[in-house]
Amino acid sequence: MIFVLFFIASIVTIVAAVKVSKYADVISEKTSFGGLMIGTVLLAGATSLPEITTSASAIAINNPDIAIGNVLGSNIFNVLIIAVLDIWFRRKKMFLFASSEHRITATIGTLMMVTVIIGIMSGTSYEIFGIGLTSYLLIVIYIVGMWLISAINRKVRGSILKETIEKTSMELNVEKAVEINTTTVKQAVMGFVGFAFIILLAGSSLSILGDQIAVITGLGSTFVGSFLIAATTSLPEVVSVYAALRLSNVNLAIGAVLGSNIFNMLIITFSDSLYRPGSILSAIDPVQAVTAFGGLVMSLLILMTLFYRKAKSTWAYSMPPAVMMIAYLIVTYVIFTS
Repeated sequence: MIFVLFFIASIVTIVAAVKVSKYADVISEKTSFGGLMIGTVLLAGATSLPEITTSASAIAINNPDIAIGNVLGSNIFNVLIIAVLDIWFRRKKMFLFASSEHRITATIGTLMMVTVIIGIMSGTSYEIFGIGLTSYLLIVIYIVGMWLISAINRKVRGSILKETIEKTSMELNVEKAVEINTTTVKQAVMGFVGFAFIILLAGSSLSILGDQIAVITGLGSTFVGSFLIAATTSLPEVVSVYAALRLSNVNLAIGAVLGSNIFNMLIITFSDSLYRPGSILSAIDPVQAVTAFGGLVMSLLILMTLFYRKAKSTWAYSMPPAVMMIAYLIVTYVIFTS
């Protein structure tokens, strides 16, 4: 019965997350908040709501391993999405045309992952107001990174942004275009808040049920949080990235994954602020470092792909995403056997 309830909670979370993303898109299009930076932050926060509620609920039931495993697992699963779909659309070699600006976002994510690995492996628990030093460093890296991205966006906003908006508008299907035009800001805000509340309930259920599954199966909270729950809360990204690649909008696909990943890292700080016994990274199973290291390897592979985009053959082009998939399988095996 627990597995059935977990499946139902997963479906509800996915549907609600997709709805939240839709209303967030309407809000960014129709309000003065709009603009590239605000829209990116809003949509990243919308698609990360399942991870936020799941991690918060895990802290409430005193299971920090699910809280952190959910975040780290979601990040490597997001990269796996890119790898799988990159191979699926390999004949188009779309990633060879990805914007160089993604290098900055990927670098920020890599630095944040390195910071978390050091925090887990150090075995120390330096705290300020009950929050670990690593959590503060994540905030600093995120703020500096957002400032850099914002500065770059201001430079390219002119004609390039106008061209991108016009291209995107042409790619939108009629149904979505009509939906955006007929949905008012008030309806969008109410819909966003309503479905966000549903995610809060469903995400909380995922943590509680996942904790029970870990006990029943003996798989452990680290494995359940890093892979079972993480994959579930990342499924909205699967839909978004696949849709973007179908439209040959590779920059939207990569931006969605990389933006979501750096936003997810802030959930570690959020979870740490809720975890009152002390620094949350000093309370989790050290094997979580394996998941974090896997995330680091996959992030470096993305960076390598973005910097070196001269693959002439389909085979050579498919090598980086293939290695990403292998890295994910290795991390899964190590966590499972641990």
